[in-house]
Amino acid sequence: MLFLLYELIQNSEAGRFFNFLRYPTFRIIAAGVFALLLGMLIGPRIIARLRLKQHGQSNVREDTPDTHQKKKGTPTMGGSLILICIGASTLLFADLGSRVVWVMLLLTFGYGFIGFLDDWLKLSKRNSKGLAGRKKMALQTLFFIIAVFGLLTTWTHADGSFGPTLLINTKLTLPFIPTRWFNPDLGWFYVPFAWIVIVGTSNAVNLTDGLDGLAIVPTIVSAITFAVLCYVAGTTLSIADYETVGGVQKLVAMPVYQYLGILQVPGGAELAVFCAAIVGAGISFLWFNTYPASVFMGDIGSLALGGALGGLAVLSKNEVVSAIIHGIFFAEALSVMIQVASFKMTGKRVFKMAPVHHHFELKGLAEPKIIVRFWIVSILCGGVALLSLKLR
Repeated sequence: MLFLLYELIQNSEAGRFFNFLRYPTFRIIAAGVFALLLGMLIGPRIIARLRLKQHGQSNVREDTPDTHQKKKGTPTMGGSLILICIGASTLLFADLGSRVVWVMLLLTFGYGFIGFLDDWLKLSKRNSKGLAGRKKMALQTLFFIIAVFGLLTTWTHADGSFGPTLLINTKLTLPFIPTRWFNPDLGWFYVPFAWIVIVGTSNAVNLTDGLDGLAIVPTIVSAITFAVLCYVAGTTLSIADYETVGGVQKLVAMPVYQYLGILQVPGGAELAVFCAAIVGAGISFLWFNTYPASVFMGDIGSLALGGALGGLAVLSKNEVVSAIIHGIFFAEALSVMIQVASFKMTGKRVFKMAPVHHHFELKGLAEPKIIVRFWIVSILCGGVALLSLKLR
């Protein structure tokens, strides 16, 4: 909103004073700081209201270790705080004329709405089942279709013809491999592939949200990683490097994304602003969610954040490398799939309980130790993903 305001007044005396608003670096930092401060300011009031509304209700899932019963009475749906901070910060500092910004807002708040329905049913029906899995998947698919065919597809063309054309790059990039070496174009097969990435990430974050602060820190790390990846792929900044022209080495200036051997991402800088909003909102939520938690994220938060991270993976052209960035989420989801497959085929369980963080709980590890160790692994995964940039 502030960026659009600057564009309206940029040729005036006031516009010259607010010239700093045109720089993505300023808006990225400002978005993160604003989301953090807003969350710290309104967090206590929202938590108090959630506690009042949910007084006496059990917000602990039945399929958790017995030690979790002491958490009964802790309010859930704290993800609403995260969504308020992300939405306000993005609307204030991102370029609202950018199509990718609206795609991210649609996925985040659409999946947050699904999570709200799930949480509300759990609370109103007084059980931990909530929204049926098939209905949840159907709604996730619906919002994905709206994002792809409503915002990422053009239907009319300059020559007067009518037909769907994807506005997103359908080429696949792999970590550690330069795009000039291997960069296959999936065409329309990219759509189901993107669906797997977005819906899969959303559900993986949902599965990870089982211990205090366990899901939010890997989310923050992922958002920071994506902020770097989006910025370097979307910035107009150039870097000087030597290039062989006619057998002679010359010092030339080239865009950062070209120097790194990655695909250009239109609107990448605005995606970085959105990432910063997630970081700020996530840190403010961690203040209240760290062990022992004063509030739980709930599905309204985990599904929304998962949808946002999945959308960032697709729009930033880091679909495959997101498996590294989301290493913790990927491992948690994989542990559930292995557990279910093993029990159906052999009648035996590989883990004491799935997702895998419950397995470590039942092995006797203290909850804070599990949480911090998972955080460390998440930071390591983000670092490896960023290393892939230079190695490409």
